Amino acid sequence: MKLRRRPHVFVTRLIPERGLEMLREHCEVEVWPDELPPSKEALKEKVRDCEGLLTMLSDPIDAEVIAAAPKLKVISQYAVGVDNIDIAEATRRGIPVGHTPGVLTEATADLAFALLMAAARRVVEGADYVRAGKWKTWGPTLLLGADVWGATLGIVGFGRIGQAVARRGVGFRMRVLAYDPRPDEEAAASIGVELLDLDALLRESDFVSLHTPLTEETYHMIGERELKLMKPTAILINTARGPVVDPKALYRALKEGWIARAALDVTEPEPIPMDHPLLGLQNCLIVPHIGSASVSTRTEMAVITAENLLAGLREQRLPHCANPQVYERGRPSE
Repeated sequence: MKLRRRPHVFVTRLIPERGLEMLREHCEVEVWPDELPPSKEALKEKVRDCEGLLTMLSDPIDAEVIAAAPKLKVISQYAVGVDNIDIAEATRRGIPVGHTPGVLTEATADLAFALLMAAARRVVEGADYVRAGKWKTWGPTLLLGADVWGATLGIVGFGRIGQAVARRGVGFRMRVLAYDPRPDEEAAASIGVELLDLDALLRESDFVSLHTPLTEETYHMIGERELKLMKPTAILINTARGPVVDPKALYRALKEGWIARAALDVTEPEPIPMDHPLLGLQNCLIVPHIGSASVSTRTEMAVITAENLLAGLREQRLPHCANPQVYERGRPSE
């Protein structure tokens, strides 16, 4: 179904060209040109005449921004998570919100396991050691790390990505544990995963990998109490959302030896300020939210995001909708 006219679409950051080509074929497309995201005031100005809005996780799409867009028909998020969007307000307005589930599962699981391996075997510390000119000879106690093969991996959040990480752990002959408030028992059995409560998982795991969405219930779910339950040799990996972990408690845990190391793809705040105390710790590895950053994955995300946006502009059901309840009633009259 072709659009009868070319609606105005605002894209809050440059995305892979394949997605933009799809949009430009049918829409008048404006792309925010800067590396940094638009301010809230700039967002409100840009969405004033928009019918379609393509957003990133760093864009605060709250009720105020949505209210500034009286013509808005669809929001399409270039991500799986939508915690930056006021879903309730979008639904109240009858605006479907698209997202990109599934497509980034394997890439994010790869990155989680890469962080696990890098932290366990102190890869970044080793590279820094060489670049600093400290490598003089082979030494039997130089940069000793932790074994991954045969260790116990605890997965917090057993959805698509958590299950993909579990499969990687099984491939390393790890004992794999999982916690989820709504556990998929069939998936756990098929992969070979033991389902435990959170406290037991934290106590028994050599590696704890976080894969939960950010909600009121998961905000700072890993705090002082939880970190003190972990082994002093344990390693924490977070590729979920930064605020799932209390950063002050994590700093103390790493500084005082409650746990051995952490490897983070996400932080609170994000990006992490250069004066943040975590950056001063050798046992904390931080990368800049690159979980889905493979060429093929980011391109496919652009395609899905464009497909969601175009479907919303055509008033068709979005292929991947984060608020399907919006279809239970018609769009409200404004």
